[in-house]
Amino acid sequence: MKKNTLSNGARLLIEKTNTDSVSIVVCVNVGSNNEPKNLLGISHFLEHMIFEGTKKRANATIITNEIEQLGGELNAYTTNEMTVFYIKLLGKYFDTALDIMVDMLQNPIFPKHSLEKERKVILKEINMITDEPRFYQWILFMKTLFKTHPAKNPTYGMIKTVKTISRDDIMNYYKEYYSANNIIISIAGNFSENNTKKVMEKFGRLVFKNLLPKAFIEEPKQNKPIIKIENCNILNSYMVFGYKTPTRETYESYVLDVIKAILARGQSGKIVERIRNEKGLAYEVNLQHDANCGFGIFAVYLNSYKRNINQIKRIIIEELNSLRDPKERDIKIAKGFIEGHYKLGNEDTFRLADKLAFWEHIESAKLHYSYIDTIKGVTREDIIKVSKKYLDKNFTMALIAQS
Repeated sequence: MKKNTLSNGARLLIEKTNTDSVSIVVCVNVGSNNEPKNLLGISHFLEHMIFEGTKKRANATIITNEIEQLGGELNAYTTNEMTVFYIKLLGKYFDTALDIMVDMLQNPIFPKHSLEKERKVILKEINMITDEPRFYQWILFMKTLFKTHPAKNPTYGMIKTVKTISRDDIMNYYKEYYSANNIIISIAGNFSENNTKKVMEKFGRLVFKNLLPKAFIEEPKQNKPIIKIENCNILNSYMVFGYKTPTRETYESYVLDVIKAILARGQSGKIVERIRNEKGLAYEVNLQHDANCGFGIFAVYLNSYKRNINQIKRIIIEELNSLRDPKERDIKIAKGFIEGHYKLGNEDTFRLADKLAFWEHIESAKLHYSYIDTIKGVTREDIIKVSKKYLDKNFTMALIAQS
């Protein structure tokens, strides 16, 4: 992997692989955690609007067709901390992908008629998530888990704020955050050395801006279990059971990756085995560990009949307590799973470029290459210590229950 910092402050990561495809990922270091209360959802709204036309390409249809007629993929996503745009297509069409990506980021026109159209689309998206318990369980969990940290807010914002965000708001937010020194360009795949100069020249046109330091928000420690229940006319109940955990810069986050793999890894793991395979209490049961710059979460999620929830909760607590005496065999299996899953993911050029951008956003893309070695170094004592510290009796549980 080669890294360059352009004269305007943009960071460029390049990883050449022996593949037909190439992926360009651009990570803008801004997300829903950066938003003022009156503009909740603006990062996601702006993500939508970037696709709605440039000075060179008048509308979204022209932009998307130019990539899709080549069999490529153009998309984006917004998180609490990042807004990410990506193009994946055959390496021989790299110049087209580069031109479109730079054009979108440097020359958006934010047409007024598209603003109102996308406002309707986003409001429909919010309603869809609210209607779908599999999605809404996370909204309920996050706003119950966090008290002061902006991670409590959904990335799509609130209906009342999305309805009032103006074109001027969008343009001002773009001017504030979409600067060269606030982006990471990550390219992976079929990439020739001759293209490096093109990338540096085109992205070098982006403007440098002085950025305000991001505020550190301290979340109060949770000292008791918290259970939030919302009743709904559905056939199953949907449950998320979890904790606030440390950020990705910490060694403890790697330990929690191993703990996650001990408890749940696809169709196996101790929690999956007991709840699904032995007891038949749920069809879908899994665990998420999400560690970022400013916050982390660790949570079991599933759906089942309401009558099973108390039994499931007891099983989860029992398995968390069993981490005070973990078996070496379970630790070895978990590490093997992580290594295989991580390395196989690197064979997809988008996932590889996306991972490099993520680690650079956290601290340095070099952490991508040391990740497996750090995982292999996790000890039984580490697991005991971290599980005692974070996975204790003071859990948060969000339940969308059958009414």
